[in-house]
Order: sequence, then structure tokens, then C-alpha cells
Amino acid sequence: MRLVDANILVYAFTSSFPQHERARSWLDARLSDAVPLGLPWPSLVAFVRLTSNPRLFDRPVSPAVAWQQVEEWLGCECAWIPTPTPRHRAILGDLLRATGLRAEHVPDAHLATLALEHGLAIVSADTDFARFPGVRLENPFA
Repeated sequence: MRLVDANILVYAFTSSFPQHERARSWLDARLSDAVPLGLPWPSLVAFVRLTSNPRLFDRPVSPAVAWQQVEEWLGCECAWIPTPTPRHRAILGDLLRATGLRAEHVPDAHLATLALEHGLAIVSADTDFARFPGVRLENPFA
């Protein structure tokens, strides 16, 4: 099973990216599959924040429009939101201490924690996840 990083969601939604078609095809195929697909809150909230940011896009969408897309994804039968388990605090603490992270990698550590505690692979174009021991990474563009 898999957990989706925000960059895959942004690429799938935003047609101006060269990765758009591949990301959209990948996501559409997974969302129509019977295998559960993890769409964690950190990725969903980051998607809304990024796609509605006028400093990042010439024509950003409103947060309401981005949220409408989130609702559509979550409406798919196989979509689920991985939640922290009782091990979350310990795993996150271990990752933060063991990897010598900088501040910008803390959200990645949070996503890695969710993946580890649920036994999920992270689907992302971000190779920074390789810094976290035990995390399996799938890049749909590789």
C-alpha cells in the first residue's frame, strides 16, 4: 500500500507541469483501484496551500477550489486518511534525532512517520525521503 506526497497531488492537478499527465494518470489509476491509497492530512493540506499560493502560480486556484478537489479524491472508495498510531510520537522523535534534519525536512519526517507506522511506501518525486531509515520510496516518474 502507498501514501501520497503533496507533490504528486500538485502535479496531477496542475496542467502546467511537465509531470502533469503522468501524475494524473498514475493517481487516477490508483484511485479507481481496490487497493487502499493513503492520502494523509499533511499532503492534502499542503496541496491546498501550494495550489492556492499566488507566489507559486501565475493563476492559483482559491483554497475552496483546491478543497473541492480534495473532497473528490477523498470520495473515492479506496482513498483513506492514515492517522497516527500510539507509536507516532516515538517514531517521529527517532527520525528527528537520528537524521540530523534541517527545519524544511520536518514535514517530510512527519510523512515518513505515518508511512513507517502503517507499513506504506511513500509515493513522491522528492528524493529527500531516502534520508529516513526504513522508508520505501516510489517515484512514478523514475
